[in-house]
Amino acid sequence: MYDLIVIGAGPAGLSAALTACEKGLKKILVIERDKEMGGILNQCIHNGFGLHLFKEELTGPEFAGRFIEKIKETDVEIMLDTMVMDLDENKNVYILNTRGYQKIAAKAIILAMGCRERTRGAIATPGDRGSGVYTAGAAQRYMNMNGYSVGSKVVILGSGDIGLIMARRMTLEGAKVLACVEINSYSSGLRRNIKQCLEDFDIPLYYSHTITDIKCTNNRVSKVIISRVDEKYNVIEGSEIEIPCDTVLLSIGLIPENELSKAAGIIIDERTKGPVVFENMETSVEGIFCCGNVVQVHDLADNVALEAKKAALAACKYVSEESSFERIIEVKANKPISYTVPQKIHLPIEEKLIDVSFRTNRVLGNCVIKVADSGGNVISRYKREYVIPGELEKIKVPVSLIRNEQNNITIFIEED
Repeated sequence: MYDLIVIGAGPAGLSAALTACEKGLKKILVIERDKEMGGILNQCIHNGFGLHLFKEELTGPEFAGRFIEKIKETDVEIMLDTMVMDLDENKNVYILNTRGYQKIAAKAIILAMGCRERTRGAIATPGDRGSGVYTAGAAQRYMNMNGYSVGSKVVILGSGDIGLIMARRMTLEGAKVLACVEINSYSSGLRRNIKQCLEDFDIPLYYSHTITDIKCTNNRVSKVIISRVDEKYNVIEGSEIEIPCDTVLLSIGLIPENELSKAAGIIIDERTKGPVVFENMETSVEGIFCCGNVVQVHDLADNVALEAKKAALAACKYVSEESSFERIIEVKANKPISYTVPQKIHLPIEEKLIDVSFRTNRVLGNCVIKVADSGGNVISRYKREYVIPGELEKIKVPVSLIRNEQNNITIFIEED
C-alpha cells in the first residue's frame, strides 16, 4: 500500500507530490494518463508563469520543468500512460495501462486531474457542422505541439484566457483574427490578456454578442453570423453581423474533471462543478484531498501549485494520524459572489488565517468584501477598487474572529 497516490501530473499533482516527499512521506505514486509529465503546461509556450512562485517569468514548459527536474531527484514513483478507470471511498484506485488492469490502494489520495474545455455541443451553437471549429485548447495543442496551422481567418467565441492567448498566437503565426465575441457584458479572461492579446493587436472584442449561425462551403467554415444579445441573452433581431472566416475557436469555459470524484462518492458543488472542500482541501470523503483546477478553475498556474502544497500538507497529517477536528463551520456566499472555496472549515486548526477564494458574476467597482458571523455581525472587511468575474478574488479570514457559538460565516460584497 502507498502512503499517498496523486492522480494527475500537471502543476497541481507535481507540486503536491514534491511537498509530500519533502515532508517525509516515503511511498508516493503519481499517476498520469499522458505519456509525459507537465499536463496542460506543455502546450502553453507563452510566458507569464512563475512570477509568484519562482519570482521570474517562465513559459509553461519551463514552469512545469522546474517541478519535473525536482521530482526526478526523489524516490516518488511516476506511472505514465496510465488511465485511472475508477476510484472508491476506501481509497482503492483501479488503473489500466500496457501492463494490464490493476487495483492499488493508498492511505491518502490527492485528486489533481485538472479541467476540460466546454465544446460546441454544450452551448448548442447553431449552424452547419463542417470542419474548422475547434476548442481553443485543441487548436493550441495542434499549433504548439504538433506544428499544424488550424486556419487563416479566425473568429473566437468567448473571451476565456486560452482563447485570448490563441488570438495573439495565431496573429503572430500570420493568421488574421477578425473578432473575439463574448456573450456577456464583461470578459471571463484576465485583464492583462485582453490588453496583451487583443488590444495590442487591434483585434475587436464584441461584448454582449454571440454566434448565431455558422455557414460552411465544401464542408469547411466559410462565414459566421454574430448577433447582439440583451441582458437575458435573447438575440436582438436586426443586429446581425456577417464575418467571412475559415476557423472558429471556442473559448467558452472550463469544467473540472470530476468523474473520479463522483465515483468515490465525493460531494460535488454544483456551482464550481468541483468537490466541496474544507480549508485543508479535504473532500467529503475522509482521506481524499484535491487541488487545482479539479476544485475550481484558477486563473494562474502559480496559485494551482500553491494550493497543491496545502493539500499535500493536510494529506501528510492525515497519513500520520495527526488530524483531529471538533466541529464544522459552513462558508456561505451572497450574490453577486457565485461561490466560495473552501465551502467548509474545520475547527480547531493551527492556522491563524483561512484562505477563501471566490468569483463574482458581475463587475463591481469601489467595493468592500465583508464577512459576517451567523448572527449577521460583520467580523472582517476587505476594501477593493474593483472585483471582476475574470479574476479569482482571495481574502484571508482570521480564525480568531470565528466564535465558538457560530455554525457558519457569510461572505458578501457591498459597493461604496
